[in-house]
Formats: sequence, C-alpha cells, structure tokens
Amino acid sequence: MQTILGAGGQIADELARELRRTHTDDIRLVSRSPRAVHPRDELVAADLLDPEATKSAVAGSDIVYVTAGLPMDSELMAERFPRMIENALAAAAEHDARLVFFDNTYMYPQTAEPQTEATEFRPLGAKGRVRAETATLVLDAIADGRIDGLIGRAPEFYGPDKTRSFTNTAIFDRIRAGKRPRIPISDQTRRSLIWTPDASRALALLGNSPEAYGQTWHLPVDPDHPSYARIVERAAEVTGRRIRPRVIPEQVFRAGAHVDPAVKEMLELLPRYRQDNIFDSSKFASAFPAFRATPMAEGVERLLLG
Repeated sequence: MQTILGAGGQIADELARELRRTHTDDIRLVSRSPRAVHPRDELVAADLLDPEATKSAVAGSDIVYVTAGLPMDSELMAERFPRMIENALAAAAEHDARLVFFDNTYMYPQTAEPQTEATEFRPLGAKGRVRAETATLVLDAIADGRIDGLIGRAPEFYGPDKTRSFTNTAIFDRIRAGKRPRIPISDQTRRSLIWTPDASRALALLGNSPEAYGQTWHLPVDPDHPSYARIVERAAEVTGRRIRPRVIPEQVFRAGAHVDPAVKEMLELLPRYRQDNIFDSSKFASAFPAFRATPMAEGVERLLLG
C-alpha cells in the first residue's frame, strides 16, 4: 500500500497517476474530503491535524507521501503545518512506513547563489521559518532513526490543470486570456521553475527507490533556467501573437500590500525575483539519468496549446 497524505492537489493527483502507471495498484488517498483519481483508489477521510486520525489513515502503508499544503497565510501555516508534519511522522513511525516529504524552497537564502541540497536554511520571513522548522522535523526523525524517509524539494511550479503558482497566474493564465502577463521586478533574471507532472513523477521514482532514502533531493528542473523574458518569447512563438509583458516594480507590490492580504503574503518572496534564482537538480539527474525533465520550451507549448 502506498498512501498520499494531502490528496486532491495537482502534485498529489499526478503522483497517484504515476504510482499506478509504474509502481503499484494499491493506492490510498487521504484528505478531509478525498476524491478518487482512479476508480480503484482507496479513499480515507482524515484531518491531518488529528494525530489519531492520521495514524489510522497510515495503517497498513508501506510508503507514505506527504504532499499536504496550506494557503499562503503565514499565521495559518505557523499554527497548523508543523502539527501536520509531526502527526505524519508519528504515524509513519508507528506503522513502520517509509515517508516521502514533498517540500519547497521558502527556507533557502533569497540570493543569486545556486541552491543545492547542501544549501543552509536562512529563512527571510514567517513562511520560510515554518518551512525550515518542518524540514528540520523530518531531517531529525531520519537522523534519529525514527523513520526511513527522504525529502523531495521543488522550486516554484508551472504546469497544467490545478497547478497554482504566481507564474501560472500572472504569466500563463493571462496569456491564455489574451491579457498582458505581469512579471515581478525583472524580466531578465533567470528562473528555476518545475513542471508539476515532473515533480510528481520524480516523487514516485524516489519513493520506490530504496537507495534514495535518508537524503534530500532536488526534484528535476530544466537546467537552462530561462528568464521570464525568454519564457514570454517562447509563449509568443507558440501562440503566434505579439505579447507585451508588464514588469511590476517592487514598490508597487509594497504599496499593494497595504490593501491586499494576498500581496502582503508575497512580500517575503520578492527578493527571489530581484536576481537569478537557480535551483540545482544535478544530483537527481546524475542518480536517475533516464529521467527526462521537461524543457521549458516544451512545457510552455504544452501549457498554452494543450
């Protein structure tokens, strides 16, 4: 049995499909209101804030994937996310299940220095501090021998269907709607974005590779790390339209934060748009050379043309 805690999002849905395609027919989806991705999926309704419900949901599992997330709300994340991860770790330990934790990069320094699995945690704000705390909980549980686990870490998303990210919303959704894309701060800095189906395929591969456990892995991205300017150029090539992006200065975001809570939540992440943001996934590429990360040029075409 392979179980996904936090079912229902884009990463979890793609993960369930990939597990069934390549690894197992025995899949359990867990969330407050789970929905089947495949008719044979086992569905378990559980609140991951409830330790006993989490333990019950994990019972009988060989591998547990933690893909749960929360809205971009610093207060909510600080209150709930560490508890959810502690409950998942306790459940995996009690039932002797391997654990795969899907993580992001909020805790990394927001500098132009390339990010590797060895990059130290230097969170800038509240969301980064929560992510540093939860990643450390997982790393400590692995180091102490309480669980056999691994971390799969991804940068900002772009991709199909329910994929949610600033890039999808401000760039690709607006291009599809015939509107000018909005680029934060600079269109010349290089970006590391992960195609969401790649993230899920990589998680499934790591979870079913015993030699991957006990480690942190950067999930595979296009090693070219194109700028937003190049991404928009590719979008213009794909759609055959002239696309004129609007670069939004940082002071506009800061002004908007006074009236829009969503913009306020984004302020913590703005520094990563001031300079190159390079996520190095070469460790994964070396360990799994047959895995093909989707090139950005291809991803843009698939996203805009379907």
